[in-house]
Amino acid sequence: MISRLQTAFQQNLADGCEQGGSVSVWQDGQELITICGGDTGHGSPWDDGTFVPIYSATKPAAAACLLQALHDCCRGPELEVGDLWPRFPLPYLTVGQLLSHQSGLAALTVPAPINDLDACRQAIEQSRPLWTPPQHGYHPQTFGPLVDILMLELTGMRVSDYWEKNVRASLGLEFYIGHFPEELYSRVAQLRAPRMNGAMPRTPFYREYFDEVSPVHRAFHSIVGLNSPREMSTPAAWQCGSPAKGGVATARGLAAFYQALLGLLPVSPFASDVAEWMSTPLSCGMDCTLLEHTSFTCGAMCEPSAYFPGGGFGHAGAGGSFAFCRPEDGLSFAYVMRGMELGYLPGPRVQRLLACLSL
Repeated sequence: MISRLQTAFQQNLADGCEQGGSVSVWQDGQELITICGGDTGHGSPWDDGTFVPIYSATKPAAAACLLQALHDCCRGPELEVGDLWPRFPLPYLTVGQLLSHQSGLAALTVPAPINDLDACRQAIEQSRPLWTPPQHGYHPQTFGPLVDILMLELTGMRVSDYWEKNVRASLGLEFYIGHFPEELYSRVAQLRAPRMNGAMPRTPFYREYFDEVSPVHRAFHSIVGLNSPREMSTPAAWQCGSPAKGGVATARGLAAFYQALLGLLPVSPFASDVAEWMSTPLSCGMDCTLLEHTSFTCGAMCEPSAYFPGGGFGHAGAGGSFAFCRPEDGLSFAYVMRGMELGYLPGPRVQRLLACLSL
């Protein structure tokens, strides 16, 4: 597997698919390999200490924090959201249904800024669900304030504070959600926007995405701010702490998080129940946002199956970043890069690497 990964990564560089990035694979608490190549966009080579914004690959870490906080209160994902947040539009929705993108609140009636949680709360409370369970649809942006508000009601802390205090600092992870140290700014790669090679894909998703009044478009734009690669390459993005897309990580740090989640590191803050909840599919079928078949657990993706060789769960990030784990054999994988691809699921360069992981 290791030699195949090395070959595949070098092929990505040789083909021009990759300008700079890193892949890290761990198993049973041990780092098997971390491969780096290309440059950071600042005139320096990419190394194993290079950080990059990982967009929605942040979501499983945020969900794990909320689930652990519930576990600490002797509760679980069956808790009704209204017990924590009485003004929530669907008070009888469970936390598990919310984390598996069943709330229907993927798009807000009134846009709200990403850095104003009170405004996001008010906008959510005033919005009407676009669907109800068992239907589901990816919440690319609103997932952030939804999880942040539940964490705040449960613990008095936002996700970024809980992550830093209870997870990242204790493990020494190279994976930050807010609280990104200024002395590390020079180690963050410069994101490059996707190259437009020819016409846009003619798919139902893209037709809806470019229709500014469609629910799909609004799902990606009703939380305002930090929307472009240029904005995400600034300290304001690295410090925002959004549970939906605010993570900044190295490939090693992202893969190591999944080892901690599976209880495979010497010190792990996560109970075994958390990994079990995140392994169990709760929604499945046609995704009302992505307009294709998807399946979600409590905060993680587990389908399309092509992105999870041998099973498991994880999450993609806008532009190409991807990480997942396989509880069955204790393996975790993370790939991060600066050159973004068009799309919301892993593209050809990631799939080339994932093909090396087949059992």
